[in-house]
Amino acid sequence: MNKVILLGRLTKQPEVRTGTTGTAIGRYTLAVRRAYTQQGDVDYIPCVAFGSAATFAQQYFKKGQLVAVTGHLQITSWTDDSGYKRWRTEVIIEEQHFAEGKRDT
Repeated sequence: MNKVILLGRLTKQPEVRTGTTGTAIGRYTLAVRRAYTQQGDVDYIPCVAFGSAATFAQQYFKKGQLVAVTGHLQITSWTDDSGYKRWRTEVIIEEQHFAEGKRDT
């Protein structure tokens, strides 16, 4: 089973582009605190949303906002132009939700 559940804050505004098939592809990073450390260590987790989930994130999510997501982990590997093996680990979003009330601005 490959299931990821995260609660974290957006490090910047979600970015959306259109893929070759016309599907919206949204990317954002969540800053997630490690609960088991006393130093307040944070992991920065890259997330990818597709279609309406991508456009929703772009339209409604803001930098610093607390967001809850569920999805699955995807690891991609390739060889770069220099011949080095590269890896990218991302969470592919299945669900995303606001995790706090509306802030006063």
